[in-house]
Amino acid sequence: MSNYRIRPGDTLSGLAARFGTTVAKLARDNHIKNPDLIYAGATLRVGHSSRDSFDAGGGKHGTRNGVRPTGGGQDVGGPTAAGPSNASASMRRLADAARSTAMGMGGYNSQGLCATGVSRSLRNALGISVSGNGNQIDNNLPRDKFKQVNMSLEEALKTPGLILTWESTSSRLGSIYGHTAVTLGDGHSSASDFIERNTTNNGRTGFKVFMPIN
Repeated sequence: MSNYRIRPGDTLSGLAARFGTTVAKLARDNHIKNPDLIYAGATLRVGHSSRDSFDAGGGKHGTRNGVRPTGGGQDVGGPTAAGPSNASASMRRLADAARSTAMGMGGYNSQGLCATGVSRSLRNALGISVSGNGNQIDNNLPRDKFKQVNMSLEEALKTPGLILTWESTSSRLGSIYGHTAVTLGDGHSSASDFIERNTTNNGRTGFKVFMPIN
């Protein structure tokens, strides 16, 4: 268990992803009744799912909560083996490119060009050209470079560089063209032609997740 001083802009979900633990564990360990409400300057007690991120050597192997760590501090993210700690270099490049593309297009305001934003990010980060609108990109991703993975949206948002697609959304254009975005790995944001700070499945159907293959 280690201590972390909460900074402005921190969220419990983002810190959970950063330190390889869960929102539920952080809330439980710190007696937080509302996980959506934390205060800058407060001290957070952080326990980790494997070795502590604050361990200098990282070589300790014991048990935590009766479970032997897997070693290396990796969050394997369930059966997909995708997690915030072991995202590949290509996934991190894609997330960085997506953030840059979004800020160069709409910033934090949608321009209705989500597929264009994701396509530019793929080209800039991985040199891959993919066409189609939000609900077509999933079919046009080259299968030798991407694989579909079975993850919840909550899990996916903790990992940078995953491509999210929805067949339909609640907006007029979204009901026709769907939506697509790249995860930024902070537990809540995704980027396309803009940065969506609170990505949700609300009003959206046909959710899929695709991961770059190294």
